[in-house]
Amino acid sequence: MAIVGFGFTKMLIEKKGDIKGKININNNVSITNVEETNFSFGSAKQKGLKVLFEFKSQYQPDIAEILFEGNVLDLEDEKSVDDLLKGWKKDKKLPPKVMEPIINSILMKCNIQALIMSKELNLPPPIPLPKVGTKAQK
Repeated sequence: MAIVGFGFTKMLIEKKGDIKGKININNNVSITNVEETNFSFGSAKQKGLKVLFEFKSQYQPDIAEILFEGNVLDLEDEKSVDDLLKGWKKDKKLPPKVMEPIINSILMKCNIQALIMSKELNLPPPIPLPKVGTKAQK
């Protein structure tokens, strides 16, 4: 298994109101579909998967929303592609050994992009950032 591509197909950020009081930010990733795709490496062709996803950051109360859609390209051997597609069509699930690196790739790219876009609209970052604190001395 190897992730060989990543692309966004939709990027939407909307600020609906002023930021006041306590804000909760809910982040969610979902796999919307898995399709077969073919890769060409020179004269060789190989089967793989195109995993379509949706990433959302919702600022509550209804202050803002960030929405990304896109796909991850995963290179697999031919038998694995067929088995994974059958499993997806039956249960709408992928096995953890395939799902984990795909979700991690989506989270890494989307969290970085959401951080950049939230800054442009003066929204709080959708992911917690590291903070430095000092302890009072006794």
